[in-house]
Amino acid sequence: MTDQRPDPDELLGKIRASEVRAARGKLKIFFGASAGVGKTYAMLSAAQQQRRQGRDVLVGVVETHGRKETEAMLAGLERLPLRDVPYRDKTLQEFDLDGALARKPALILVDELAHSNVPGSRHPKRWQDVEELLAAGIDVHSTVNVQHLETLNDVVGGITGIRVWETVPDHVFDSADEVVLVDLPPDELLQRLKEGKVYLPQQAERAVQNFFRKGNLIALRELALRRTADRVDEQMLEYRRDQSVAPVWQTRESMLACIGPGPGGDRIIRSTARFAARLDVPWHVIYVETPALQRLSGPQRQRILRNLQLAQQMGAETETLAGSDAVSGVVDYARKHNLSRVLVGREQVSPWRPWRRSFADRLGRQAPDLEVIQVAHAAGLVAAPAEAAEESWFDRLKAPWTSYAMSALVCAVATLFAAPLHSVFDLTNIAMLFLLAVVLVSVRYGLGPSVMASFLTVATFDFFFVPPRLSFAVSDVQYLLTFAVMLAVSLVTSQLTTGLKYQARVASRREQRVRALYEMSRDLSGALMPEQIAEIAQRFAQTELDARCALLSADEANHLMPPVATQAGNPAVDQDIAQWAYERETEAGCGTDTLPGHSLLYLPLKAPMRTRGVLAVEPRNPGRVLPPEQRRLLDTFARLIAISLERVHYVEVAQDTTVQMESERLRNSLLSAISHDLRTPLAVLVGLADSLALTQPPLTGPQREIATSLRQEALRMNSQVNNLLDMARLQAGAVRLNRQWQPLEEVVGSALQTVRSLTAGHKIQVHLPEHLPLLAFDAVLIERVLSNLLENAIKYTPAGSTISLGAQQLDDQVQVWVEDDGPGLPPGREEGLFEKFERGQKESATPGVGLGLAICRAIVEAHGGRIQAENRATGGARFVFTLPCGQPPQIDTHEAQSVREEPAA
Repeated sequence: MTDQRPDPDELLGKIRASEVRAARGKLKIFFGASAGVGKTYAMLSAAQQQRRQGRDVLVGVVETHGRKETEAMLAGLERLPLRDVPYRDKTLQEFDLDGALARKPALILVDELAHSNVPGSRHPKRWQDVEELLAAGIDVHSTVNVQHLETLNDVVGGITGIRVWETVPDHVFDSADEVVLVDLPPDELLQRLKEGKVYLPQQAERAVQNFFRKGNLIALRELALRRTADRVDEQMLEYRRDQSVAPVWQTRESMLACIGPGPGGDRIIRSTARFAARLDVPWHVIYVETPALQRLSGPQRQRILRNLQLAQQMGAETETLAGSDAVSGVVDYARKHNLSRVLVGREQVSPWRPWRRSFADRLGRQAPDLEVIQVAHAAGLVAAPAEAAEESWFDRLKAPWTSYAMSALVCAVATLFAAPLHSVFDLTNIAMLFLLAVVLVSVRYGLGPSVMASFLTVATFDFFFVPPRLSFAVSDVQYLLTFAVMLAVSLVTSQLTTGLKYQARVASRREQRVRALYEMSRDLSGALMPEQIAEIAQRFAQTELDARCALLSADEANHLMPPVATQAGNPAVDQDIAQWAYERETEAGCGTDTLPGHSLLYLPLKAPMRTRGVLAVEPRNPGRVLPPEQRRLLDTFARLIAISLERVHYVEVAQDTTVQMESERLRNSLLSAISHDLRTPLAVLVGLADSLALTQPPLTGPQREIATSLRQEALRMNSQVNNLLDMARLQAGAVRLNRQWQPLEEVVGSALQTVRSLTAGHKIQVHLPEHLPLLAFDAVLIERVLSNLLENAIKYTPAGSTISLGAQQLDDQVQVWVEDDGPGLPPGREEGLFEKFERGQKESATPGVGLGLAICRAIVEAHGGRIQAENRATGGARFVFTLPCGQPPQIDTHEAQSVREEPAA
């Protein structure tokens, strides 16, 4: 009889999970196939019902899209004011998360869960706002369409031809406390669209031609229904686990295939795959690993692995279970996963053992609620039972001859010890001594010698102690029953003792593996470098797998680096095979379907975020890593290594990011402080220089030159300080663009006017086409870019050189350039010149601190453009930046004509 008591650890986990759920708000999602099915209306209807029941309901954000019936459902509901968020040159309204947390209603409505928040908001996505509300204990109602689910986004895009970029992770949908399917037949939805109840008439006409075609709506409706059914199925399984429901509920077709080590397992798998494909249902394949697994031959172990790999390739969910009874393991798995149909191989019962029931019969007796289907075997082949094959008695009695000799010796010692006790004790007590000898032989030497000891002890007991002594004759017929009972007890004792000893050895081995994994995980938790991880992996492989291993980590370009060096040395790794396994995330080498003859096994290290590398294992005995239990150990080993590599990677990223953030913060604070402290004295110096020029009597010639030089140097220093301040502001993100639609010619003229005093001795050429489009940019900042580029060209080119400034339209952007015919840029440093405090010449008499080009890049990238530098083929340097064209506002020519014809006042 199986133990039906619940697992204490499982009960404790349920209690803790219920405590977490109790402190968290409840999420209810109104789910639909497309826009217009009535999700928002259904959400508002539920909210109105909650309000009538006395709950505190708050409307956080609701998108009615101008639908009158939806607007009417807002009557009587308190609305949270939206938050104004400046974005580029306009102000947008967004959900006020802080206001909702401060108000803390019992229930809040947050429409359109997949919505992307305006840049600058606390969270980039609205579903993240909802997570924070739930963590605060606030119940949330929200809406989402099937095309917004992350895993179905590409499927819907392939059906409709339209890719939706706003998505919700599936775990958010799956973790919702309640999902309400809001469904509407496609014909009714199309009718609502024509009546203007979904979009405005112009939008509705485009929608019907593109997204809202009847075929699309039918496909989307099926996806929504299936996704809802999957979630309901998960809820049902969770309820069964929470309530410890044993019987299988046949709510959904599902199949379970049971395979064993014998031939015919692949036939069971293929039959199950055909049934599952015909019914379009999920299916599982399991193998129950009993203690007899350790006695299987090498070909049987390999057959198990091949069958499990075949099932995985055909789309099944596979698992290897450990247990003492295969039937109980299958029943427990089927009930846990609510699998109603079990497929097993048909067995042929031996005529010599008619009392032995087949696996299917025992499965049906123990679980009457399961449908057991027996798969017929091919001609000349018996289908494999779903349990380990039993060894013959002849195989189990095999033992070294020394063990049999020691068994005979133990029996002889027991006889010699019992001989002087014959006159003291009854024969019953003498028989106990012989039974003790059988137990000792069973514990020490195994089944075969213990069986021999059973017969020897009965024979010696009869010969030396039962009258007439020294003869096998029996004077009393009752002694025959004594002999039979004694022999039966001896055989049963030897069988049970050897079995318990074997199970204890298997349990000890499993405990050793668990302890080794624990010790390895403990060591990995303290590893800070890949070299330490490689050393830990090498030690574990040597002690537990009798193998050597090599760790190949991947760089940012997804190329495997050479193996990490270890003290014990690495096996000879084939880099091409390792790269193949890494790119395809598939095992290769020894014991796999890819290059099975190779001496090494290549395992991709799959971490939660990405594949981190490859583990190459070279077993000294390939058969040792083939059993399913060893493969589970190997997979766990590789998984722990992958997680450790990912942890080390993100520790390095966090450290680099922290150092970079601190350095940037310190640099910006220093720049800001220096610029503010220097601007005031520089302004005073400029003012004093101007005052000197106005003093009476007038300055002499040398004095006027000194005052002019003082003023120019103060202005130059002030310009550098302004660059420092602008760089600090741009880095801190404190500059907001004042975008206006305007012609480029005006800002070019302003920039030329700014540098007019510096252009003496240089020839400036301007090339601007007549029909450049209007551009949306911040005129002050773009003028600063042009001024810096022109000033840079003037400073680094000799007098008499020519500087050209021009622009042209290329597709959806306008390209602006400044070029000269000077000495050009240092080769190889074209990109580095845009870094802060970088100059073309490290030691130069040319004034400047190397911030002009860095400011240009920051301004251009803030406008959505790019800037680059290059050397001209004819000599000189060329700086080019781009600005996006966008969609300029349309000018009504009729209104413009009317304005021109209006008489002047």
